[in-house]
Amino acid sequence: MIKKKPITEFLKTIIILLLFQLSTTSQSSHRKPPPLPILPIPKSRQISWQIAEMALFLHFGTNTFTDSEWGTGHVDPSIFNPKLLNATQWVTVAKDFGFKRVVLTAKHHDGFCLWPSKYTDYSVKSSPWRNGVGDVVAELAEAARNGGLELGLYLSPWDRHEHCYGETLEYNEFYMGQMTELLTRYGEIKYVFLDGAKGDGEKDMEYFFDDWFSLVHQLQPGASIFSDVGPDTRWVGNENGVAGSTCWSLFNNSAIKIGVYSDARYSAEGDAFGQDWVPAECDVSIRPGWFWHASEKPKSAMTLLDLYYKSVVGRNCPLLLNVPPNSSGLISDEDIHVLKEFSELRNSIFSHNLAKFALLSASSTRGDPNDSQFSPKNVIEEGLYTYWAPDQGQQSDWTLYLEFQQVITFNVLELQEPIQMGQRIIEFHLDMLDENRTWQHVVNGTTVGYRRLLLFPTVKAHLLRLVIDESKVFPLISHLGIYMDSYSVPQHVSDDTHTKSKFINNLVFRTAYNLSQSASI
Repeated sequence: MIKKKPITEFLKTIIILLLFQLSTTSQSSHRKPPPLPILPIPKSRQISWQIAEMALFLHFGTNTFTDSEWGTGHVDPSIFNPKLLNATQWVTVAKDFGFKRVVLTAKHHDGFCLWPSKYTDYSVKSSPWRNGVGDVVAELAEAARNGGLELGLYLSPWDRHEHCYGETLEYNEFYMGQMTELLTRYGEIKYVFLDGAKGDGEKDMEYFFDDWFSLVHQLQPGASIFSDVGPDTRWVGNENGVAGSTCWSLFNNSAIKIGVYSDARYSAEGDAFGQDWVPAECDVSIRPGWFWHASEKPKSAMTLLDLYYKSVVGRNCPLLLNVPPNSSGLISDEDIHVLKEFSELRNSIFSHNLAKFALLSASSTRGDPNDSQFSPKNVIEEGLYTYWAPDQGQQSDWTLYLEFQQVITFNVLELQEPIQMGQRIIEFHLDMLDENRTWQHVVNGTTVGYRRLLLFPTVKAHLLRLVIDESKVFPLISHLGIYMDSYSVPQHVSDDTHTKSKFINNLVFRTAYNLSQSASI
């Protein structure tokens, strides 16, 4: 006779089996977490600076009234009298035409201060403007705050007026005293511009840059600091507003010294192996000079559009465009006209993303293909924090497909990486399917970063594929745009894929990155 198990034992077994099945089902339905970022990555203030994309630089001071670029430091301050000065006009011009930040030369090389500094009389308080009680910095800070724009300030290290310039300890104390005034009187400052400019034969002295940087971040933690080498953003190496066709946000701060001639190509292109996140910034003036001169005329809107492709959106660099107020204290009408045309050109081209009408698919997708978290459809969304991620098992030829219901005509490709996850893409290309169902090359590029634009001869197609040929680890794409620019004439079809880019693709590089990520992604 077979002895039966007690009913309680039977029920216990059933419950255990059910719990195991539920546990297994629950685990299999868990979402795939985001991949780990690859270092270095930007700080929050650097992301804020990059998202702003375009800033208006305002060179203004005694030079505006003397028809000069570098003042001597000995001009009588009574010459400064902009009778119609209206900082609200400056801010309105910037805001109306797409600029998110205004940056003022609070003190240029001549040492004249646009605020009433307690450390010198060589300032607005010694001028007839506003009867000697005016403060240009204060007026601009209020106008920017009311207009919803960010404020940045330039404080020249070189001071041709101050008697203690050349005495290292005394002048560094003086400079930090003035910096403290600027960063504690006027509310939030989002950007501080420093440079190493100094004329030949000037007094030899050491600037305590590390002390200055620490002070800025102590008093204004959200402020990005610009200099030749950062720490937050670097000079692109020229004042033409043009970045390298390959442009890494990665950099080695120790490779360049502020104010010392350096490798312009390194500044323009960055360093794929760089240990620091220091993206480049393109600075250029709308006029031949940095200060206003009655005899000079502004660049055309088409010239500014060309710079736009080669800097802020086009090559991973924000654009700092100088638009100097005139001697009346206003931005000139002819400059406003150019900025208006420039804004209209950008809006005409980039407000119509043809990719939004495409059916998107990918060679692979991270996690559950039915989950939208890393879906290829995310590339149509604006912003950094949604993106397409391929499956981590795919090691090359990561591909996005765009299928349109009808043939489209276009000549601009836009790409964006989620830079908070690191800069990854080394090389990519775009193909189209022709009438013979053969893939034809359209354009290729190297780095992407925050944003990348490529302009090429007009083509027509209904099926496209974007192929990421080389990437440090599997790529991430947060945005993709397809546009038609009816105004520009493309001069180059593709990037110059030079020896440096090919070197990045060597076995040592790929193996090192793959090994460092395989255990943790």
